[in-house]
Amino acid sequence: MTNPQPPLPQPQLEPAGITFDQYAEFTPEKLELWNGYLGYGGQEQLGFHLAVLRNMGLLTAVRHTQLSLWIEALDHHLKEKLENVNAQPEVAEAMLNRLNRAIEDLAAVAEYLKG
Repeated sequence: MTNPQPPLPQPQLEPAGITFDQYAEFTPEKLELWNGYLGYGGQEQLGFHLAVLRNMGLLTAVRHTQLSLWIEALDHHLKEKLENVNAQPEVAEAMLNRLNRAIEDLAAVAEYLKG
């Protein structure tokens, strides 16, 4: 009988712990640097990265990263999701227009705060 894989760690706004099962499953036995990346060989890294973000908390992560990168990531991810939504063309276009306006507003606020 095999043990099922524990659920992937889910990052939160504030730092949070992971379970021992998540630690055992997702932490590389030997953390190495491969071509500039932390990990171990060809091992899947998603669980490890999510565990680090959960431990760090997204608010800490965002405070130590350029806001423009978070906005760019949101823009890219949400546009990708919109492309895959099965919606009427008018609705999809309206949602894309709203997203574009929101991203422009966020970028303007981030630029103001940077200066």
